[in-house]
Amino acid sequence: MKKLFIYLVVFTIFFPCTTNCSGGGGDDPNPGPDPVIVDPPGVATLIFPNENSECTEGTNATSSESDVIFDWNDAANAESYQLYLKNLDTQTTTNYTSSTSQLSVTLLRSTPYSWYVISKNSGTKTAQSATWKFYNAGEAVSSYAPFPAELESPEMGTGLSASTTSVTLQWKGSDVDNDIVNYDVVFGTANPPTNNQGTTTATNMSVNVTSGTTYYWRILTTDGQNNTSESEVFQFKIN
Repeated sequence: MKKLFIYLVVFTIFFPCTTNCSGGGGDDPNPGPDPVIVDPPGVATLIFPNENSECTEGTNATSSESDVIFDWNDAANAESYQLYLKNLDTQTTTNYTSSTSQLSVTLLRSTPYSWYVISKNSGTKTAQSATWKFYNAGEAVSSYAPFPAELESPEMGTGLSASTTSVTLQWKGSDVDNDIVNYDVVFGTANPPTNNQGTTTATNMSVNVTSGTTYYWRILTTDGQNNTSESEVFQFKIN
């Protein structure tokens, strides 16, 4: 009888511990809040200045500057925007932050620009719009220089096989007046290049290359009024 009493005492003390004090497998009684899921922002649609256009709507204009209002459609889930603006003459890019889909920026007159918008919110993802080019109008100008050509291939810093003996340079040209006449291909091993490889009305040209050499190239664009523009310099290497 005494032994039975001892067994009952031990069972009463330890059984609740095995059922209630066990550290394994149960759900957390105090779970934290569910993580906040932020939908990525959508792509902004550009409105103004128009693509490949002459912008004549600047305000507070002086002989050298005007204030241009950039406008784009609201993007889904966007909380702010970053406007990137590139001076195509100097190849200098500046950026501006806006909480709305419109922003006024002071620009140089008689100058070509490109621009795009990045949509942002509190999440980690962003979205980039298309890139448009325009010419900020000067005073009493009836003809504009073409936009600097956009170099496309080979891309900047490309390394090509040592067996390569010929490379096709490719670019894209555009002009407010739509009167581009031709392109001069400047190509060589010096930076910047100075050797005029030839003149063409096409937007590509093949050049001969040798292994172990780094090459530089740029495009000069000429229009019907003899206005010219010069692209940036790209470089590639034959390994």
